[in-house]
Amino acid sequence: MLIVGTIVVGTSFNQRKNMTPDHAAKPLGCSNAKLRQLTRRVSQHYDHEMGKIGLKATQYSLLSKVLQRGPIRPGDLAKAMALDASTLTRNLKPLVVAGWLNVGAGPDDRSHLVAITAAGREKRTEAQRRWKAAQESLNDLLGVERVLALHELIDGSLQCFAEREMRRTS
Repeated sequence: MLIVGTIVVGTSFNQRKNMTPDHAAKPLGCSNAKLRQLTRRVSQHYDHEMGKIGLKATQYSLLSKVLQRGPIRPGDLAKAMALDASTLTRNLKPLVVAGWLNVGAGPDDRSHLVAITAAGREKRTEAQRRWKAAQESLNDLLGVERVLALHELIDGSLQCFAEREMRRTS
């Protein structure tokens, strides 16, 4: 059951008719498990489409972020993608081996910069078409209204976490 404002998505008329305000305010089940299940299914959906060109969705995101922000220090890239350093290093390796990204010297002896290569730009352009196909098929599968509601819930939820983090650090 997904509650958006006064809209209750994924319930039958009889379920909504018999729903008390107290019942509607209390989620049933584990939110973490439900979110992880949805995330896995959506990731599989995108990975299936990206797999047609030999990429994973996470690799497309990494190529896109480096194209957008690069050349960029690995630490800044990890922060921008909300990844820890070891996960970023592990995710960079296959893209560097494929020749789509380059990790080179930075402005001083101790720093490095991640940059996208010409081959990486081409791969990212190819991947962008697959990403669009995945998004359109997800919209068809779930319905545009549900996807819009999901985006609104996600954005609002992330804002709540960001505000809490700001309160903790101030």
